[in-house]
Amino acid sequence: MDLQQMKDLIVNTLEDSKARDIQVLDVAGLCSFTDLMVVATGTSTTHVKSTGNALAQAFKEAGEPPMGVEAGPEPDWVLVDLSGAVVHIMTESARAHYQLEKLWNLKPGDASEKSSANG
Repeated sequence: MDLQQMKDLIVNTLEDSKARDIQVLDVAGLCSFTDLMVVATGTSTTHVKSTGNALAQAFKEAGEPPMGVEAGPEPDWVLVDLSGAVVHIMTESARAHYQLEKLWNLKPGDASEKSSANG
């Protein structure tokens, strides 16, 4: 699966799962372990966890199982490592607290792609 196909499957799965404020950040020149960083918001810890599970399942079905999925028992943040992309699904409060877009020196408007899926 090439990077564009991976990006499309990520965004489509997140949108189908009703994730909000999906941002795809191109970090290829900034990061040594991945090319894309995707950040999305879930409406609750249950929604965050189920969205992470849906994403992992979509990639398993596509023959590209994730390298790892990290989450706690009541997750406000789930990380899905797809090698070429790392996906962070967070509650609104966790996303506001960690501000991952700022970590990569990007403002939300600077993202390579922005989707406004409403849920």
